[in-house]
Amino acid sequence: MKFKIPFKKQQFDAREEAIIDAVNHLLSEKGYDLMTMDDVADAVGIAKGSLYKHFSSKDKLAAAALTRLLKATEEELDTLSQDMPAIDQIRHILIWSLRLRLQGGVPHLPSTSRTLQRSLMLNLDYVMVALRVNKRFYALVAKAREQGALTASVPDDVVVYTLYSRACDPTMEFLLRDQRLSHEQIVDAMVHATMGGFLSAPNPIPA
Repeated sequence: MKFKIPFKKQQFDAREEAIIDAVNHLLSEKGYDLMTMDDVADAVGIAKGSLYKHFSSKDKLAAAALTRLLKATEEELDTLSQDMPAIDQIRHILIWSLRLRLQGGVPHLPSTSRTLQRSLMLNLDYVMVALRVNKRFYALVAKAREQGALTASVPDDVVVYTLYSRACDPTMEFLLRDQRLSHEQIVDAMVHATMGGFLSAPNPIPA
């Protein structure tokens, strides 16, 4: 038996998605500290009172946006074949996150705001999803190292943290502003620059 979702609930959920979309854009454009509830309400085209019916604070707005991003990352990881070499899976998720960033879908890292960091650590939904994604990233890196694809000179932490940070790299803003490269050229160049520092080389250049 299928249960039909009431129309008002559908409207409520659709508005909530629109709110989170707006928060993603504002976090990317202004950052957490400068973003206000008024900004979000204006971006969605609703009264601030209506916004508070969905999210009671800026902390909860940011947590919802970042949680959705991490869940999307999980879903993308789930699409990858386990027969694919781990380094190719890492490359795939990097390309995916860069393309998402170019679409305005990846907000700044929580590390850019201590206030946001503290509030996220108190949000159980965010913490649980973040731990799952982090575990999967480390598992991929460990597998890629077992398969001989990663240089020993780059620790696992550096690889994982680079995967998180590369999609928020301000280099992308400069490249977009210059308008000399297409989106795909930007993605290709940044993936090459990133992965080239991770891959093991038969004849490494002496330091």
